Amino acid sequence: MNDQKLSPADEFVNALRLNSQEFSVTFAANDLARLRAYYELTMRWNARLHLVAPCTPPEFAVRHVLESLVALQFIQEDARLIDVGSGAGLPAIPCLVQRPGARATLVESSTKKTVFLREALRCVGRHERASVVAARFEETHAPAADVVTCRALDRFKEMLASLIRWSPPASTLLIFGGPAIRDELERITPWFQSVHIPQSEQRFLFAVERRTIDESPTMDDGR
Repeated sequence: MNDQKLSPADEFVNALRLNSQEFSVTFAANDLARLRAYYELTMRWNARLHLVAPCTPPEFAVRHVLESLVALQFIQEDARLIDVGSGAGLPAIPCLVQRPGARATLVESSTKKTVFLREALRCVGRHERASVVAARFEETHAPAADVVTCRALDRFKEMLASLIRWSPPASTLLIFGGPAIRDELERITPWFQSVHIPQSEQRFLFAVERRTIDESPTMDDGR
């Protein structure tokens, strides 16, 4: 009888495998190796930078990596991606692992976290296809992109209209959130799609076509 305890990284990879079907994701062996390395790196840096809230390896696999990969249905293989408020690299880094032809710009206001992001991109072998910008998104000019992602942002609800206006005109915004974000999007525009995130009660991926926002008479920054 083998009762050897699994390492946290093994638990993480097992959780990816066990839950992949529910999230409609297929992992190649080298993708799992990259994501394992990313998990181990994130855990080593987490105590200093507070990249993610404390969680078990299976929780990290499901709540962070697999949740991020719900965005894949909107990201083409050769997509140009901007990830705003990238933090731990979620959702950008898992998506880049699964979409090796994509290119990304990761925008993060914390200089210390941008150091981590550059190391994480090297760790998963995507550093040549991604750049990291150390700034608040509203202090930069949005590069050309097909997709803009945002999973977490300070004062997320209040900043949502500004984020939408900042995004490239022809892009699709992929915004992760709950009922408060949905209510704010409904105030801004009726034209968005909601995708329920598996194994959650009130977590959604909201897909907004940027060009429809300009047609909405309710689009404003005022309160």
